[in-house]
Amino acid sequence: MVRRPVFAGLVFDENDRLAEVAYVGHEPCYVVDDAGFRRHIPSEQVDRAIFSHLHQAIRGNEELLSAQAARMLGQEDLFSVAAIAAQLKNMDQHFEQLLQIGLPEEVRAYLGMMGFRVVINVHGEVLRIEQPGMIADVDDE
Repeated sequence: MVRRPVFAGLVFDENDRLAEVAYVGHEPCYVVDDAGFRRHIPSEQVDRAIFSHLHQAIRGNEELLSAQAARMLGQEDLFSVAAIAAQLKNMDQHFEQLLQIGLPEEVRAYLGMMGFRVVINVHGEVLRIEQPGMIADVDDE
């Protein structure tokens, strides 16, 4: 089975260009333009960095997020909330599966329509993740 980049279609370079997907052998890569040179960055490196960022944002907030997700689904009973919380607490296991199969096309399309995007540099380092509905931190002046 050929692995697919998890966040294909949601990764952009510093110049706001969508990173292409290409394969070097069986390894999927995000391709960014570096002044005419096409850099192939292993997608697993980028996908893990994105996942790590998302996991950090969720860690410690599983109960609150579970309750909100259950409310959005119209399933506010105790068992549904507990099931969602358990899924959030076991995110590492789920991500390993996503590395193998990628996000479903519909999910990636939905995330893109909602404004989710990741910006990387030519070395594959995640510069920022733009998430819909998130308020940027404001420093006191």
